[in-house]
Amino acid sequence: MKTIKEILKDCHTVAVVGLSSNPEKASHRVAAYLKSSGYKVIPVNPKEKEALGEKAYSDLSSIPEKVDVVDIFRRSEDVLPTVEEAIKIGAGAVWMQLGVVNQGAADKAEEAGLAVVMDACMMREHMDLCDQGELPRT
Repeated sequence: MKTIKEILKDCHTVAVVGLSSNPEKASHRVAAYLKSSGYKVIPVNPKEKEALGEKAYSDLSSIPEKVDVVDIFRRSEDVLPTVEEAIKIGAGAVWMQLGVVNQGAADKAEEAGLAVVMDACMMREHMDLCDQGELPRT
């Protein structure tokens, strides 16, 4: 299974589920950081038309291109349908943000061959690896 470092190094297209256009929301701050760090960010939120200058999609299945990692900003109890959809679209990894924990969903993703990160902030992990010289800053 891929490590956090491998996911951040090898994955380039990130679908951010629950991405808000509100700059005060954590999902917006994290996605803006990822975009500024060179990742292609695809907003997934049925309540948004666009976020960070990118077209928003109502669900993962509507995205017309390959998704490397699905970054999930949802309540822990609401994660399973997103993980099932990530499996269906052939994503390489699911990343449950800090505070998001759903072991059943994680097990299902791993059984399907997806790398799983749970209860960790993608932005913080990227920053830490950059600070350690493990990933380049962009």
